[in-house]
Amino acid sequence: MLNRIKNELLNIGLKFISVDEKIVRMILETSPSNVNEIVILPAIKIVMKKLLNKLQNKRNYGRVYNGELNGVKVSIVRSLVGAPNCAIAVEALRRCKTKVIIRIDVCGGIENSITPINIGDILVPKLAVCDDGTSPHYLRENPSLVNELDSIPNPIGKFQSMFTGNQTIFISRPNETLKEILFNKGISFLSDNVKLVDLWTTDALFCESLDFVRALNSINIQSIDMESSLLFLLGRIYNLKTGAILSVSDLPGHPKYDLLNSNKIHPNMEIGIDNAIKILMNSLPQIKYELT
Repeated sequence: MLNRIKNELLNIGLKFISVDEKIVRMILETSPSNVNEIVILPAIKIVMKKLLNKLQNKRNYGRVYNGELNGVKVSIVRSLVGAPNCAIAVEALRRCKTKVIIRIDVCGGIENSITPINIGDILVPKLAVCDDGTSPHYLRENPSLVNELDSIPNPIGKFQSMFTGNQTIFISRPNETLKEILFNKGISFLSDNVKLVDLWTTDALFCESLDFVRALNSINIQSIDMESSLLFLLGRIYNLKTGAILSVSDLPGHPKYDLLNSNKIHPNMEIGIDNAIKILMNSLPQIKYELT
């Protein structure tokens, strides 16, 4: 009886809000009006904590933290790890007044002879290969994109038997202006430690075998993460300006600093996160001026 009364009261309340607002409240636990035009989207706890420590005039609304970074009003929302979580967050944000979404987090670096990658380096993706499991669902629902996006044969098939997975992989890209602002600010701050890279997004953190790394090296991929390809794709679909700035936390395939094979934590890992946040904060006034 009590549950029935609760459900009836809930349904009465839902009559006074739109479906979009209902979705925002379910996911972000707040009203759409409490989300700013510029949203910072970290995934892991350490990055979220560092950002909140920098946030001035902080106010909390459910999963949304509002305030100012370098004099610019922003909302900070932790997406949690993985493309599905990122998609859920973006689905809520697109129903708010959000115009710009900037992912800031860590990523894996892929060493090669063309672009040396070190732990603590700051990487700005110029494209992301959609080897996540969420992007295909959005491509299925938006089939016109198949003819608009670049694609490549999956290079993993050259190194391993592929019993399942994507044979053809599509490529998503960040907003060009946002990418250039982040990269140029980074270069002015850290010079050679900031790199414009091709990134691979995967769902499987613990499947970065040597064959997998060789496959990525074969197409000059310099970094791996678990969210960016989906973020860029949804930016394209929903007309949101999306971009990413990432700090290298580990080197898959490296004998000393592969997350899966070593207990060693590189001293530059946390320094890289701090530097990425500094670059983001220095970029925000220009981002606000040019993109909102």
